[in-house]
Amino acid sequence: MSERIFDLLQPVDQPVFSNAEGSARIADRIEIHRFDHQPSIEGCRVAIFGVNDGRNSGDNEGCAAAPDAIRNWLYRLTPPTRWAPTVDLGDIRAGLDSADTERAVKDLVSELIQMGVIPIVLGGGQDLTYSIYSALESVGRPMNVVSVDSRLDFGGDPELHTSRNYMNRIVLHEPNFLFDYVNIGHQGYLTDPDTLELLERLQFEAIRLGKAHSNHKLVEPTLRDADLASFDLSSIRASDHPASTHAGPNGFSSSQICQLARYAGLSDKMMALGLFEHNPDLDDRGRGGHLAAQVLWHMLDGIFSQTGDYPKCNVDEYTKYLVDLQGKDHEVAFYKSSRSDRWWMDVPIPTSKKNNKDHHHLVPCSYEDYQEAAEGELPDRWWRTYQKLA
Repeated sequence: MSERIFDLLQPVDQPVFSNAEGSARIADRIEIHRFDHQPSIEGCRVAIFGVNDGRNSGDNEGCAAAPDAIRNWLYRLTPPTRWAPTVDLGDIRAGLDSADTERAVKDLVSELIQMGVIPIVLGGGQDLTYSIYSALESVGRPMNVVSVDSRLDFGGDPELHTSRNYMNRIVLHEPNFLFDYVNIGHQGYLTDPDTLELLERLQFEAIRLGKAHSNHKLVEPTLRDADLASFDLSSIRASDHPASTHAGPNGFSSSQICQLARYAGLSDKMMALGLFEHNPDLDDRGRGGHLAAQVLWHMLDGIFSQTGDYPKCNVDEYTKYLVDLQGKDHEVAFYKSSRSDRWWMDVPIPTSKKNNKDHHHLVPCSYEDYQEAAEGELPDRWWRTYQKLA
């Protein structure tokens, strides 16, 4: 990695935790950028770095101090059973203006993904998601973005770039390489109906908190198909994570948000993750910081547990199921991985869009989607994807 990157980063200023209990701690396993040591990135699986900028988060500016608050708890945790080389690069300082910070984040993320390293960004405001997304442009293919948020961050004054409307910039970004966008966990009383209508017109999706609550396994395929996942920690109910101005009485529980984080890490496609809007100024006895560290731990555990069964494995490793939809003169092919028991379905690319190499598009799905097709109904996930490919 170019040494100039470290010009953007300030070293981690965390104490070396004692290990009196004798068990391993993440602080013992992770390589840390300190004032007297610049870690090597070559061969690393994950690179964590913080961003000390909360200027665009509205009245939650204390989130600029989140990275160290999260590290304070992360380093004390026992590392996941599976472990791969991981570095903590330190923090990007707030620039003279937010545009300077955005450029620094974009440059760093872009270089990391070109090296095959997964960056996990500790914000700061969720508006930094735009910087991460713009860095993915260098990959040169369509991207899927998933956010976990109690609100849909669209609308507002287009001249103001904030955590509440950063999705405007992603949707309008040129060149446009956004294939799909899904938000998980919005709450109806915090959501403008016009925004839901906009998402429908754009063929994007919003999964309401109640639906995600009812069966969290139903959102696993959505996160499995993500290239970028952005977590707003105010999506957690305030009793579990009080450390955000925007935290409310309803939201994900601590165990649910950790499960979602692990699903995100398990995605073989995942290229970058972000954890935003933790405000240490509002934390109660460090409970929010402790939970944020556990969310990050589950992201790492997911990454280190990836099975690599799509799109890397041989088709012989799938069990294929063909479902005829009666009365629709159509059949849907489903594939089940023998490695992970996860499901995919085959969505044909319309004739006008086909090329010589790619005639089908495999979409992550659930066993429930297969059951729905077996009962004669075309799964919504299949139809949404086909419309986007048309």
